Amino acid sequence: MNVVYIFKEGISGFKRARLSMLISIFTITVSLILLGLFTIVFRNTNQIVESLRDRVEMEAFLEEPVTEATSPIVERKLLAIAGVHQVKYISKEQAAKIFKEQYGEDIRNILDFNPLPPSFKVYLEKDYKNADSAKVIYAKLKLVPGVDDVIYRKTLLELLDRRAQLFAAASLAAGVALLITAIFLVSNTIRLAIYAKRKIIATMKLVGATRMFIRLPFVVEGIVQGVLGGLFSSGVIYLIVEYASKIFGGDLAAIVFVEPTFYIVILTTGTLLGLLGSIISVRKFITESVALTN
Repeated sequence: MNVVYIFKEGISGFKRARLSMLISIFTITVSLILLGLFTIVFRNTNQIVESLRDRVEMEAFLEEPVTEATSPIVERKLLAIAGVHQVKYISKEQAAKIFKEQYGEDIRNILDFNPLPPSFKVYLEKDYKNADSAKVIYAKLKLVPGVDDVIYRKTLLELLDRRAQLFAAASLAAGVALLITAIFLVSNTIRLAIYAKRKIIATMKLVGATRMFIRLPFVVEGIVQGVLGGLFSSGVIYLIVEYASKIFGGDLAAIVFVEPTFYIVILTTGTLLGLLGSIISVRKFITESVALTN
């Protein structure tokens, strides 16, 4: 098999159908840019959501009076609940100190006494930091003897769950639409190339050329389109990320940070798009192009 011939024929599409090739490469580039940016935003949004989830904690207020003997018993029962990762005891004095740090006033100066009850800060395991799991744990905490009341940021968790699910669904739908569009245009470009060479293809079949030998140049053409689209999109995404990093600066620059391997993934995705689009066309239209010449 003449590899040089196959490669030359594969890149000859740039001369034969420049406009359709450029449109195909442009579409792959734009699709990968949008898909890459969606991925960056989705990944970093997930990181922000997870950081917000990490800040969500429950607080179980204890019935008074609390003795040195009763608090360890309550602690063991709290830790026995599925999903509870850690608990931290907060005495009345510590609660007053926290109040002063947050509000700048000593609670004793306001009310002449300390009304803040002792409590346990309850930290959840990672897989339980969602609205449904937190609701179950909340109900179990309320049933622990010695616990008077339990509070947590229920509304925040419910909001995070809804927004995360909505954003994930929208990102998936947009990504699939972009990929399908890119594959369709690559396939269409290859189909035009096959139609333009239909007589040559028929002649090659008559002289005994194998199906693989006829198809490979068109597959190479699709791969070239995909590689170029991947290269162009990687370059554009790199420039966007660098510009965004300079704008945000400091700690916020981490929000748009992209690992070098991400660009390899973009290039690989572009190559696969070109390969898939070309395979679809050659499987469907090589035989048809021969039939049209008869």
